[in-house]
Amino acid sequence: MRPITRRVLALLVLLSLGLLALGALPSYLGTGDPYYLTVEETSASGPAVNVTAFSAQQYPYLSTALEEGRSEGYQRGQFGLKEPFTHSPFDERDALATRRPDAERDGRVLVEYDGTRYWVAVEQEQA
Repeated sequence: MRPITRRVLALLVLLSLGLLALGALPSYLGTGDPYYLTVEETSASGPAVNVTAFSAQQYPYLSTALEEGRSEGYQRGQFGLKEPFTHSPFDERDALATRRPDAERDGRVLVEYDGTRYWVAVEQEQA
C-alpha cells in the first residue's frame, strides 16, 4: 500500500470515529441546571395542537410530560456543541408551535390530548 493511500485511509478512519463520537458523546456533555418540558392542565380556549395521536418515539419529552406532568431533564451543552446533535424539549416545543402557530402564546403552546387541554412549556429548575 502506498504511503499516500495509507494516510488517506487513516484520515478517513479518524474522521469517521470523530463523527461517531459527536453522535454519541453530546448526551454526556450537559452542563448547568436541567430544562424540562412541562404540561399544565387548563381551560383556555382557542386553537390548540391535537397531540392525541402523536408518536412517543417522535415526541419523547412530550409523551413523558403528558404522563407524569414533567419530562426527564435535559442539560444544554457548553459552547453550543451539544444542541445540533441531540433532540431536546426546545425542539419539541418549537415543532408544536410550527404545526399551529396561533396555538403559541407567551412561550407556551396550547395542546389537546384525549379531550383535555394543556399548556406545554420548557422550564428550568434552579438548584
